[in-house]
Amino acid sequence: MQNVTILGATGSIGLSTLDVLNRHTEHYCVYALTAHSRMVELAQLCHRYKPQRVVVAHAGQIAELTKLGVLADILVGEAGLVEVSVDPEVQVVMAAIVGAAGLMPTLAAVQAGKRVLLANKEALVMTGELFMHAAREHKAILLPVDSEHNAIFQCMDRPGVSVHEQGINCLILTASGGPFRDMTWEDMERATPAMAIKHPRWSMGPKISVDSATLMNKGLELIEACWLFAVRPDQVQIVIHPESIIHSMVQYRDGSTLAQLGRPDMRTPIAQALAWPERIQAGVEPLDILACGGMHFQTPDETRFPCLRLARQAMAAGGTAPAIVNAANEVAVAAFLQNDTSFTSIPAIIAGTLDRIAVQPAHQLQVVLDADRQARAIARELVPRFEVET
Repeated sequence: MQNVTILGATGSIGLSTLDVLNRHTEHYCVYALTAHSRMVELAQLCHRYKPQRVVVAHAGQIAELTKLGVLADILVGEAGLVEVSVDPEVQVVMAAIVGAAGLMPTLAAVQAGKRVLLANKEALVMTGELFMHAAREHKAILLPVDSEHNAIFQCMDRPGVSVHEQGINCLILTASGGPFRDMTWEDMERATPAMAIKHPRWSMGPKISVDSATLMNKGLELIEACWLFAVRPDQVQIVIHPESIIHSMVQYRDGSTLAQLGRPDMRTPIAQALAWPERIQAGVEPLDILACGGMHFQTPDETRFPCLRLARQAMAAGGTAPAIVNAANEVAVAAFLQNDTSFTSIPAIIAGTLDRIAVQPAHQLQVVLDADRQARAIARELVPRFEVET
């Protein structure tokens, strides 16, 4: 029996993880659940899965959960997140908190040598070198849950062995292209949050849905892939694949290209990472290849989707540049979702922030955190310049 902590239990990844765990109660037990704001949903999950520990964002939510009948040990804030991530009773941590907020508990889980199911790409984007060093030093089992990176992991002959030794030439990340794939820049200027979060293939939260619409999500995944698989940015190709049937590919020097195919359902990569190297039921129907119809591929347009170019440039620059881009993007996306800025202003805010901060070597965590705070402050200053006209 393995005890599991789910960081971000009420989000789409957290709920999908609980669905998979519920199919294998003889092997897995829900030990801790965390949530930022959805207390009613969290209470319902507590009544169903009966975790021993729960973490909320602030002390005022304790009374709310207690009133809702939650009897678990309730912890608060980042310190609580870290505590349930390093708890000796826990073997597996699902890192599914969106954004930089998930950095400290995810890094703590790695430093505690846990099996970490990594759905929070921002933690690795921000602290790539430090994060991967900690995983090696503390012998953590780091398994990607993002469908693209999980697909690459599955297509590798020998996970953990260098791509050079495996004879790998290139990693290919596929992207659906999001809801604005064929939209002109002029039309995107009038895009609303409701339009941006309506993803054509995947069911995701608002922030990651907007990132998919700008293709920043694919840019962050490029950075994540570079760290996870120890490759250069020029060894990662991004291809638009609207059908979202092939989740990613690996090209080998002998001319072979291996692809992982499946339905667009996050329970598949979650189950694969949870049970690796074994395979378990995920509740997902096998792909009916005869019913798929055609599959199409195209090169992403970095003129209409400059966030992808900004992320690639940040990874090439190294140091704190990815953390700066990530922080500015979080601020810009939040402003867009609140109708404080336009969709097409998001890359402008990111580029403006990056231009105003000197990139530093990212050898210390505090340097990264300082860059993150500075970038957020500058990005917030830039938002009013791109305020939506009313």
